[in-house]
Amino acid sequence: MFTIVDQLRMVPEVARLARLTPRDPVTAWEGYWSRVRTTGTQGEVLWDAEIGAEAEQYAHAVDGFMDHALPVIDVGCGNGRWTRWLADRFPSALGVDVADSAVERAAAESAHLPAVSFRTLDLTAPGAGRLLQEEHGEANVFVRGVFHVLRPRQRKDLGRNLRDIVGSRGRVLLTETNFRGNPLSYMHSLGARPGSIPAPLRRAIGGIPVPGHFGSAERRAAFPDGSWTVLADGPVTIEAVPMGGRTSTGIPGYFAMLDAR
Repeated sequence: MFTIVDQLRMVPEVARLARLTPRDPVTAWEGYWSRVRTTGTQGEVLWDAEIGAEAEQYAHAVDGFMDHALPVIDVGCGNGRWTRWLADRFPSALGVDVADSAVERAAAESAHLPAVSFRTLDLTAPGAGRLLQEEHGEANVFVRGVFHVLRPRQRKDLGRNLRDIVGSRGRVLLTETNFRGNPLSYMHSLGARPGSIPAPLRRAIGGIPVPGHFGSAERRAAFPDGSWTVLADGPVTIEAVPMGGRTSTGIPGYFAMLDAR
C-alpha cells in the first residue's frame, strides 16, 4: 500500500530531479534524446515498449476508419518505433519530432525501410500543418503520448495544425496516458518507491516536461466539437518498458479516432 508517508518520502528526490528539466520544451526534448544510448524494452526510454499488445487496441480503428491510400504522419515519433508499425499499413510513413537527436536515431533504426522518412518539426508552431499538407498532400495522422505533455494552448495549436494536415480525407488517431491520480501516485504505479526510482522513469522526471492526463474532456478542448467528429474513442492501456521487476508496465490511457468537419 502506497501511503501518504511514502509519498512525502519521495518528494525530495523527485523535486531534485525535476529541477534538472530545462524550461523550454524543445531544449528539454533535444537534451533528453541526445543522451539516449539504448532503446527497446531493456533501454532507457520509458515509453519505448514492445507494441504488440498495445497496437492490437488500435488496429481495428486504423484499418476501419483510415484511408489506406493516403500517407500517414507520426507526430512525436521519437525513435520511430510506431512509425515503422504504421509503414506496414500505408504507402509511406513520415515521423516528425521536435528533437534533432530523436529524428537521427529514428532514421538510423529505420534505415532498412524505404517507405519511412523522418524530419524535425514543431507541430505546435503556426503554419507547420499547412507546410506538411503542401509537401505530402492530405494525410492520416497518428499521435501517441504528445498531448499529455503539452500546455492547454499548445494542445489547441497542435489540433489546428492537424486539421490542416488531414484536409477532407485524412483522419487522426490519438492515444494518450490518462492516469487520474496525483504525480507521485503515477510514479508509484510505474515502480517508484521511496529511495528507489527505476532508471527510465528517473531519466524522464529529470529530462522532459511534466506530464498531465488526457481524456475525453481534454480532447474536446483541443479538438472542438464544431471542427471534429469523434468516430471512435475509449479507454486503452499504454505500454511502458518493464520496470521494478515487472514483465510489463501498463498505464491507463485514452484513444480517439477523429474526422475533421
